[in-house]
Amino acid sequence: MEYNRRDFLKLAGLAGGGLMMSSSVARAQEKKVAPSEELNIALVGMGAEGEVLLNSLIKIPGIRFRAVCDIWECRRRYARGRILGATAKAGKKTDLKDHLYEDYKDLIANEKDLDGVIIATPDFWHAPQTVDFLKAGVNVYCEKMMSNTVEGARSMVRAARETGKLLQIGHQRKSSPRYHYVRDVLLRKLNLCGQITGANAQWNRAVTKDLTVPEGKAFAISDETLQKYGFENKQKFRNWRWYKGLGGGPISDLGAHQIDIFAYMFGGRPKSVMAGGGNNFYKKDWYDDVMCIYEFEKTYQGFPARAFYQVLTTTSVGGYFEQFFGTDGSIKMSENPALTKIFKERGRPELDAKWEKYVADGLLVKKAAVEVKTEDVRESKPPEEYGFEVDFKGKFIHQPHLENFFNAIRGQEKLNCDGEHAFEAEAAVYKVNEAVAAKKMLEFTDEDFKA
Repeated sequence: MEYNRRDFLKLAGLAGGGLMMSSSVARAQEKKVAPSEELNIALVGMGAEGEVLLNSLIKIPGIRFRAVCDIWECRRRYARGRILGATAKAGKKTDLKDHLYEDYKDLIANEKDLDGVIIATPDFWHAPQTVDFLKAGVNVYCEKMMSNTVEGARSMVRAARETGKLLQIGHQRKSSPRYHYVRDVLLRKLNLCGQITGANAQWNRAVTKDLTVPEGKAFAISDETLQKYGFENKQKFRNWRWYKGLGGGPISDLGAHQIDIFAYMFGGRPKSVMAGGGNNFYKKDWYDDVMCIYEFEKTYQGFPARAFYQVLTTTSVGGYFEQFFGTDGSIKMSENPALTKIFKERGRPELDAKWEKYVADGLLVKKAAVEVKTEDVRESKPPEEYGFEVDFKGKFIHQPHLENFFNAIRGQEKLNCDGEHAFEAEAAVYKVNEAVAAKKMLEFTDEDFKA
């Protein structure tokens, strides 16, 4: 198969624009936005993830921040300061000063010219906020998980269908040039790994202390305000991911990104999942460590496969990655380029010339050989190590996904992760906590994936 780096660069350009994926099911936009026209954007939720998204947003041209909403005043003011600083540096002006809101409903009532909203609030707020913005005629980019409940997620998809507005879910790997390259080029075009037989992934994170509300008047937030917005106290407000009714625990907070990638790479839905977990360390509502096994009846190659996933919040060893195993090789990848590696099986002469051509064409980079001496004749020789290079052009990892959303509003691209397809992917995540509680393998039905 003739395939060179020039072909890849063309393909990567299409993938980055969402044209590689027929994943947008939203109807045509009622309001057409000219490519040269700035989009009016609001930001709802300025916690840790909101700040991550803001870091990317202020690098994207062609958008105008019209409003910021957060129930915590200090975070509203922080966001305003960051945005004003960035716009001033770019020689632009903004009228954001008087457009700070505590309640997102006030934002909807007062801001009538919004093209899109970025929602990065706690999971239990995602569904009501998304539905209300969609019904107000605003396109929505909402962080994952879609909701803390399956029914909440379904309501978001249905609202997008009914209104015809765009709904992008923040599984940012779906817009990553690196992940497009592995899926569309290495696995499917080149069949680099041969028959895919399995996968594993993990997100390990070191022990962390609970977040607190800092001392001082500038950080004050009243109990009345917290309770108005669904938080029993400051502890649950700052650490909502650990509590039932607010979030889904580490398996949804961290695991959702990577479990999504199993189906994305395999090209199919899981048929079952079994899982174990416990809350022995932090002793919160949700499990602090989870391990699970998915069974896939058929991948894009037509064969069955299994995938193992673990999330540990008591060690950082190993970091976070996804790895796909085949008869000819294996691809270990991550949003952290340092953890990305490709391995070719040794003792397969028929592979050598083919892989060396990929190196010559610039599709792979060969790493220095690592020899491991062993007296055990039963042990396979270590595989040869390769890598690949994809230029992110100085962009943060969330930036291409946000750009895809804005370009879809302009009618230039299709969404890379619309609500319909995000729901299918997240259905596999919701089932894990059920499987831990049930202490047995659970089967998926077609209804589990339907919104």
